[in-house]
Amino acid sequence: MTGFKKFLMRGNLVELAVAVVIGATFSGLVQALVKDLITPLIAAVTGGNEPDFSDYVFTVNGAKFMYGDFVNQLLSFLIIASVVYWLVVLPMSRVVAYFDRNKESTEKKCPECLSDIPVAARRCAFCTAVLEDSGATAAS
Repeated sequence: MTGFKKFLMRGNLVELAVAVVIGATFSGLVQALVKDLITPLIAAVTGGNEPDFSDYVFTVNGAKFMYGDFVNQLLSFLIIASVVYWLVVLPMSRVVAYFDRNKESTEKKCPECLSDIPVAARRCAFCTAVLEDSGATAAS
């Protein structure tokens, strides 16, 4: 039971749970935005009488194809994906690039295995190749 408690209290698991709850709430918010504001706006611009796309349907040989709900879900997906990209992915990639820029001054590539090793290293910790001061590899 102690191991299970430790597993539940790990930081990554708690952060993941919080992210799932916020994501689900955000998804509901975006779906309401699409259903209540964006689709009526599109219907008003295109001259449609129906303010909600979920009722749009076409029939072929008696089979009903309900494409309106798909349009609502597609709009929700596009909005969520764009918000995640612009507010999470793009800023995080800039932060990672900033820290990687400083990393280059403290590490170099091993000429044998191409692993990142400290600049002052005389032997690679991964492939054990002996490194010369110029960065060339000596026989091990």
